[in-house]
Amino acid sequence: MLSVETATLFARLTLGHVGREYPNKLDHVMAGPEGVRSPSELHPIFYGSFDWHSCVHGWWQLLRIRRLFPGTPEAAAITARADEMLVAEKVAGELAYLERPTSAGFERPYGWAWLLALHGEAERTPWGVALEPLARAFADRFRAYLPKLTYAIRSGGHFNTAFGLVLAQDWARAHDPELAVLIGERARAWYGEDRACQAWEPSGDDFLSPALIEALLMSRLLDGADFAAWFADFLPDALDSKPATLFTPAYVSDRSDGKIAHLDGLNLSRAWCWRGIAAALGAKHPVAVVAEEAAERHLAASLPHVEGDYMGEHWLATFALLALERG
Repeated sequence: MLSVETATLFARLTLGHVGREYPNKLDHVMAGPEGVRSPSELHPIFYGSFDWHSCVHGWWQLLRIRRLFPGTPEAAAITARADEMLVAEKVAGELAYLERPTSAGFERPYGWAWLLALHGEAERTPWGVALEPLARAFADRFRAYLPKLTYAIRSGGHFNTAFGLVLAQDWARAHDPELAVLIGERARAWYGEDRACQAWEPSGDDFLSPALIEALLMSRLLDGADFAAWFADFLPDALDSKPATLFTPAYVSDRSDGKIAHLDGLNLSRAWCWRGIAAALGAKHPVAVVAEEAAERHLAASLPHVEGDYMGEHWLATFALLALERG
């Protein structure tokens, strides 16, 4: 589980990159030569951590660690950095970027969902008020987008619909009941009748399990008995650890390759999913033990590699925190 030593390691790593502007991979459409600008000019807050969404969830991770371990030196450093960065003037700059006509699909839905998660954590702090307009802007985008998304996106990367809805639903339940209802309706329409998942995964650069993140979402939307029934149809051979690929950690051949390094994230996010699924099924359910064992294998495969190469170091600690603290 999450220890103070592990949490402070994560915080030190993340404090080292949320303000690191380069290298940087922009999600940016230029409508003309005036669009050629530096990351920090485009994004007054979220210009670090290699890309916008990693910087957002890096801040989520920092604020969460600050709350869980308030007496550490890292918590004081987080407070000082947040006082400087998470302010209304800089939020206005982030909002201005969203208002550009070419930004309609910016960071959809992964970055949207992480911004909502960040606000959900920040509202416990002095910085929540400043971030709320940005959260509301992304909630509005979810509200406009979900009704016209005919088919769920079932990839193992940033475009995955189920992952975005897991985070968005957590926020919407507390802040936007109408959005929460919409998420539930769309998720049931997309996933409610899924049966006998084949689990053709992982792909070579997945950091999410399309099968398990869907199951985690349904565990958040269905009560215990209904979820157990849905899960039995969705993964009918789970008690026998089949499909075997869902129970076997991915092998990472080159952690300096940013895409291949995604597979460490897959192992960590699978651990998070398996722990969440086990909790939803309940300790007495026969699959719960199998799920917990799978989570432990996946954690053991990739937790030692959160630190080491910037291609993983700029984001993996967030998924490790999910697996260790929110399982």
